[in-house]
Amino acid sequence: MVKKQSKKEIIIQEAAIIFKQKGYAATSMRELAEKVGMEAASLYNHIRSKDEILEEICFKVANQYVSHISSIEDTKESNIQKLRDLIQLHVRMIIADPNEVSVANNDWKNLSETKKELYKTIRKGYEKRIANLIKAGIEAGEFKDLNVSVALFTLLSSLRWIELWYKPGRDISPEQLENDLMTLLINGFQK
Repeated sequence: MVKKQSKKEIIIQEAAIIFKQKGYAATSMRELAEKVGMEAASLYNHIRSKDEILEEICFKVANQYVSHISSIEDTKESNIQKLRDLIQLHVRMIIADPNEVSVANNDWKNLSETKKELYKTIRKGYEKRIANLIKAGIEAGEFKDLNVSVALFTLLSSLRWIELWYKPGRDISPEQLENDLMTLLINGFQK
């Protein structure tokens, strides 16, 4: 059974689409209200502000990444398998929620100062956890002796471009995209 979306969830979902297309700063509440079929004043019955929408999107995506890396870290799998799981997580999140992931990656700089600092802390913590996974793989002899920062940011950059390029209907399925990225990235790490 499919859960019925609340008005707030619909507003956030539509906002993510518009934010991705136009950018957060260029999107008005009036435009968003039009998109969801209500008066601008009625939006405020469901959401406090455009800032709240951005916060909801950014922290939802950030918390999904953190939750997934926690479950990956908690396994007894090899570091190679953990890296595979991490790559799979990124590919699947981008394919499942391309608008929200794009907004979290690109528009987080528009968060209020307090929220921006919190978001940056979460983001840096996530990157550190991936760096620790890479270090563990190197120390265990599973990964090549790589500079951890170069490996980390090459990995994340290699996954991030998907949001800019992939669209349903491309000449590649989500499964093939995941498999090709897995092959390219894992071969770059694996000894």
